[in-house]
Amino acid sequence: MAERTGRLLTVEDLAELVGVPPRTVYTWRQEKTGPRGIRVGKHLRFRLADVEAWLEKRADPTPAA
Repeated sequence: MAERTGRLLTVEDLAELVGVPPRTVYTWRQEKTGPRGIRVGKHLRFRLADVEAWLEKRADPTPAA
């Protein structure tokens, strides 16, 4: 799994991180609903910061106090 050192996440890393099958990551990609990806040659990678921002956008709103 990628660390916060800037190493890029693979599809498998991302799938493991969010608890879904790798195929779901590809489906998100096809539907343009997943985190921003980066093509490195023929390989698909993800920046951890982009994944965290994507997750934050999908978080439930903070309940009012």
